Amino acid sequence: MDVPSPKQTVASLRTLSHYEANAADFWEGTKHHDVSQNYDALLESLDGAPPFTILDFGCGPGRDLSYFRSLGHEAVGLDGCSAFCAMARRHSGCDVYEQDFLALSLPDDRFHGVFANASLFHVPSRELPRVLRELWAAMKRRGVLFASNPVGHDEEGWRGDRYGCYWDLERWRAIVTASGFEEIAHYYRPKGKPREEQPWLATVWRKVGLAKLLRGPASAPDAPERQRLSREAVQKIPATSSPPPCSKYIGIGTAITVGLSEASASPLA
Repeated sequence: MDVPSPKQTVASLRTLSHYEANAADFWEGTKHHDVSQNYDALLESLDGAPPFTILDFGCGPGRDLSYFRSLGHEAVGLDGCSAFCAMARRHSGCDVYEQDFLALSLPDDRFHGVFANASLFHVPSRELPRVLRELWAAMKRRGVLFASNPVGHDEEGWRGDRYGCYWDLERWRAIVTASGFEEIAHYYRPKGKPREEQPWLATVWRKVGLAKLLRGPASAPDAPERQRLSREAVQKIPATSSPPPCSKYIGIGTAITVGLSEASASPLA
């Protein structure tokens, strides 16, 4: 496993410390959010018959774990915040891995689906391809990854004590595709709003085999080209300590964190 840089470790620890101190308020601010559109996007894309084994990546206090378990699935949480892990176990009754996103230790070939709702965009850009590859390895053949991120223009940096990356669709697509996934669908949220009032980008991905990853579909760039796009996506992110203001995207109390949250304090995640 690659070792994160000291700078990336600081990003993780500082963000986690913020949420350790605000876990109860976070739960109260997010427990009633409606993310049913995102649940459906994952579950309707899974192959085979239920029940499925689902990793809630950045499960927070356990709202989505509880939903998946209520449907009869084997739901497993993962979060880097100790307080969130304890709350998630209590609220859902599910197993929860207490792991920083930058120091994962996951079983191979375990999960039919990974639900990363407002979580992966908190991974520093230099570590994102590695984290995606580790999720790829933990997923079953033709497994499905769901990810929801706030839309941006490839900014990265701090907002208060919380760290985040704000991708546009092109850059996000290049990085995830180069990490071993093919796109199933994407949409903007909240549903039914004009595009300028849809600050969240949801994407659904299927794990592809190594042979297909190297070959790629006939209509897609070849593997070297896709890897080049992935490198460029990371290199073009501005080296800044402060991203542009994002309050219209996320709202007060947003989960801009590394290894933490399943939703923001906005009802849009």
